[in-house]
Amino acid sequence: MIQQPLIKTRYHTGWGGAAAMYTKGGRILTSIAPEVLGDATNLCIETGAILEAHKFNDKVTHSICVVRDDENSRFKVLTPCGICQERLLYWGENVKAAVFTKNGELNYKTLKEIQPYHWAIAYEGELQNYR
Repeated sequence: MIQQPLIKTRYHTGWGGAAAMYTKGGRILTSIAPEVLGDATNLCIETGAILEAHKFNDKVTHSICVVRDDENSRFKVLTPCGICQERLLYWGENVKAAVFTKNGELNYKTLKEIQPYHWAIAYEGELQNYR
């Protein structure tokens, strides 16, 4: 049986976004952004999958966030925002995240490649999961 992508099953029409994360334990965790009344209470698309990884005490190795503008638009990969990079860094600078490319090619970069001057470098050897 072929499953529809989460975006298509959750968002039949209009905008849609979903994230998936692969873990060291072989899990594929997915999430969407919650619909909220006040934008200040919004959460990133990846947050649910990150929380699931913590719930299962499993290490995220790869992350991807995909959106579409409407049901007729092509899918776009979004590079994790700074907050999600911070959340993913819990599992170390070698976590790989899909990044936006103009040609639509799927490309993964480590957090270290995405943000080579991250503040945690100043604490090398002092942070439990970093490096």
